[in-house]
Amino acid sequence: MLGRTERESATHARLAAELGGWDRPENRDEVSDLLDLGAMTATLATVSRIGDLSAVVHLGHPAQPDPDLERNLLAGATSLCLTSAVAVPPRWTWVGRAPQVDGRVVVDEAGMRDCRHALRAMGASPHLVPARTPLADRLAIAGEHGSIVLEQDLVPPGYHELPGSTRLRERAPLWYGRVQATASTPAFDAAQVWLAFGPRDEFRGSLQESLGVIAAAGIDLQHLRSQQADGGPHVFFAAFRCASPVLATLLRDFDERGVARRVLAVLPDDDAGLGPTAVTPQWSRP
Repeated sequence: MLGRTERESATHARLAAELGGWDRPENRDEVSDLLDLGAMTATLATVSRIGDLSAVVHLGHPAQPDPDLERNLLAGATSLCLTSAVAVPPRWTWVGRAPQVDGRVVVDEAGMRDCRHALRAMGASPHLVPARTPLADRLAIAGEHGSIVLEQDLVPPGYHELPGSTRLRERAPLWYGRVQATASTPAFDAAQVWLAFGPRDEFRGSLQESLGVIAAAGIDLQHLRSQQADGGPHVFFAAFRCASPVLATLLRDFDERGVARRVLAVLPDDDAGLGPTAVTPQWSRP
């Protein structure tokens, strides 16, 4: 069985399941609709309790994890792990009933996450609605001269694509992953790894010591983020590529130093050529 969170685009999650080969029962040729498992915390809790259930979740990017997903994984059951990832071409489209529309654009949470920059660059004023809002209600909110962003397969009769709609599909692919309950970290040749770790005691230089252990293992970090922890020192989230023996060495070295750690994701075969969105820095003059 395969599910998704209530705020996720059913179209994109289903496409990710198809492209990733995560839902291919022998008795049918097409993937089924994914189960709506509720909020993210409820989704992860359900996956951790039901052995044959996994969920499709939005990653951000394998090398630049979504902060909310990192935090929710670490706060969830220790068996939870992302085990595969796939890039999905965006299927968003911008449509209206009339040729001329006002600036209001009705869009749900997933559409806002994926399209907000393009919409605002075109001068639109997004009107956010919950993902559970029925299509009929969204159309009523948009009215005769409003517009709506939705997946291409959901465009109702009488609505046509608006100028600029193609910009919603020209952005980088959307990355999705499969999260499941695992007994142990699987062995792998090379993979993108998400690792959370926390020094036993928080003091000046404690992070530097942990980073030294990572560097000594020959790992080049692609991502590092800190997070305040309840009742204790900060925790840190990292992402990097490595082989299975390198990860095993790092985990052993952390254990010997009393550094708490947890593998949140092992994503084999991600396309290293599709990097996260880059920034052009403007540095201060020395």
